Amino acid sequence: MRFDSYHPAINLIYFAVAIGCTVWFHHPVFLAISYVCAFVYAVYLSGKRALLLNLVLAVLIVIYTGWYAYYHHFGVTPLRRNIIGNQITLEALAAGLAIAVSAASVLMWLSCLHVICTSDKVVYLFGRISPTLSLFLAIALRMVPRIGERARRIHTAQRGIGRGTGDGNLLRRLVNGIRIFSILVTWLLESLVESAASMKCRGYGLRGRSAYAIYRFDNRDRGLVLIFTVCISVLCGAVLLDQTQIHYNPQILMNRITPLSGIFYAAYAVFLLLPMAMQIIGEARFDRLAAQTAAGDDTHGN
Repeated sequence: MRFDSYHPAINLIYFAVAIGCTVWFHHPVFLAISYVCAFVYAVYLSGKRALLLNLVLAVLIVIYTGWYAYYHHFGVTPLRRNIIGNQITLEALAAGLAIAVSAASVLMWLSCLHVICTSDKVVYLFGRISPTLSLFLAIALRMVPRIGERARRIHTAQRGIGRGTGDGNLLRRLVNGIRIFSILVTWLLESLVESAASMKCRGYGLRGRSAYAIYRFDNRDRGLVLIFTVCISVLCGAVLLDQTQIHYNPQILMNRITPLSGIFYAAYAVFLLLPMAMQIIGEARFDRLAAQTAAGDDTHGN
């Protein structure tokens, strides 16, 4: 039941809807649900690294909200005056917070997308539609983690001969940093040329070229698509009833929260949390089966 084991088209649909709703829905409840779900899912997939990134994003949310409210003066609910005498309003503060939370949520969803949609899935999804685009995306996704590793290697080698970014005075450090960056860019260009030439020699991108894929759309995928369809249909009802939007200028205006609104919020939360729940259940089932297999092997061994 691991979500990353489902058909790549389902993975793509999920993240497309999640990111699209995060950008389109301005209602604070929907934004809060999207932010919390993206935060938890990213930490679950990537661990401490994602947690650190998400905490940095939380700090940036606070900074952007303060900056937005400081320099935008619309609204009818003044809170205080800034240094130059302009009003800081509640409406501007809320609008800045909504924009910042939406942007941070999108970045966290993209980090989850990078983990779930691997390069082979990208090649499968776009290979038949646009082989050139598929090749470009595959090379780009493969290159991102390699750039960081190569940069660390180059810096270690340069530091070993006294040319690291921490050696010498300020001017010398700047020159060393530029040299390391130049070496990294040269390696990156050579690697891209070699990858493109290698794929061209294999006939990639030729018209009529067949492609082998390990993915098959089965009943399990159809069941998940049905659940997603129900959730998306409920969200479409929320859009039609104007339950997903809010106005901040000149004052905060939104539809009243009703019991029907709770259904919309629940459907949105279920849609966003379902893949993580499936991932947890699938891993727990795998661990249980592995433990049972190990116990059985010990019994037969004795």
